[in-house]
Amino acid sequence: MPEPHRSVEWYFDFISPFACLQWPRIRELAAQRHVQLRPILFAGLLDRHGHKGPAEIPAKRCFTYRQVWWRAQQYGRTLRFPPAHPFNPLAALRLAIAAGSTPDAIDAIFDWIWRDGRAGDSGAALAEVGSTLGIDDVAAAIAQPAVKATLKDNFDAAVEAGVFGVPTLAIAGQLFWGDDATEFALAALDDPALLDDPELQRLDALPMAASRI
Repeated sequence: MPEPHRSVEWYFDFISPFACLQWPRIRELAAQRHVQLRPILFAGLLDRHGHKGPAEIPAKRCFTYRQVWWRAQQYGRTLRFPPAHPFNPLAALRLAIAAGSTPDAIDAIFDWIWRDGRAGDSGAALAEVGSTLGIDDVAAAIAQPAVKATLKDNFDAAVEAGVFGVPTLAIAGQLFWGDDATEFALAALDDPALLDDPELQRLDALPMAASRI
């Protein structure tokens, strides 16, 4: 069984279809133990690390969308892309926070954008899903200073933790990036000694023989 005292945080952005694909496993985990659910702005990480997003490289964009579709098929999930992608996810992120970043709120927003293929880029676009969460005036809710401050705090925590992409599970300070890292993350959560393997320790200190910087 996982050690209950080990901290678990999930950093995600609604812009990421991979976060949507990973979400059911995270929700299942959160039903078993405390998981801090942290919406963050992926674009901020890209800026900070000087990266391009997958959708900003034409061939990678095409491959990524196809891979997402294929993985959804493998999971038996209904996944429909929103009207445009990438989109500005700030409204969706802030709505999740305004609703308490609860599993039900995150579920509803992911379903709205990635199951139903609806826009999530403005308060107006999210008005209906906001209403189901008990928020009648989405525009006002997402404009609250406390909501904006929490989103910034989440981002600052991600930067401090070394997060470089979404979705990322942080388990006792160890980062597991991507939907395809879920099994690795859960294995490490169940058996912390997994990361003490001598080969992993060697890889952590592996020198670089060349650098473009």
